[in-house]
Amino acid sequence: MTWYLWLVIVALSVCTVSCLYHFYRIVSLGNPPEYARKAGHIGKAVRYSFTGAMSPRNKESAYLHMPTYTAGIIYHLGTFLSIALFFAFLLRLFIPGWISPVLAILSGLSAISGIAILVKRISIYQLRSLSNPDDYISNILVTAFQAATSFALFYGGPGISYFIITALLLFYFPLGKLKHAVYFFAARYHLGYFYGWRGVWPPRSMRK
Repeated sequence: MTWYLWLVIVALSVCTVSCLYHFYRIVSLGNPPEYARKAGHIGKAVRYSFTGAMSPRNKESAYLHMPTYTAGIIYHLGTFLSIALFFAFLLRLFIPGWISPVLAILSGLSAISGIAILVKRISIYQLRSLSNPDDYISNILVTAFQAATSFALFYGGPGISYFIITALLLFYFPLGKLKHAVYFFAARYHLGYFYGWRGVWPPRSMRK
């Protein structure tokens, strides 16, 4: 096996162990202590937290910036696609020739969305002032990963540069904001738990 395959396998192992550690820390902490009197249904609130509360019409940061929100959705979907294709490449699974160009275009569009988000962050002062190096590094690594995936599909398979870029992403994943892929679910659960306990979520119009 080539050195760059060993590199990406080591990176994947480090990333997996680190993410499992973060997940273990979340689970071991349990639910936050509540001192208010319970006034609602936690289960319904948690479901709403992962469904209706995620709708752009219920998020001011989304419905006031729909182009950016749409680009973000494309960017995240492209990330999931690129991760799935990484495992396909790593396991040498057969990808039909007719679907490769379609997947390449989709991953390419997600990379373009990532570039657009990065340009907006750099060009708008309010966003730039709130940003730190991690914001830029995370965007650049994920966008490069998506672009490398697109090139690999267009040119008949991944090369050395693809696996190096992927390894860099995997090594960095547990260090910066990208690990929100682990914390996202805990954050949404705790949000639903908090507002459900107090009877705020789901909204009264959605209660049965």
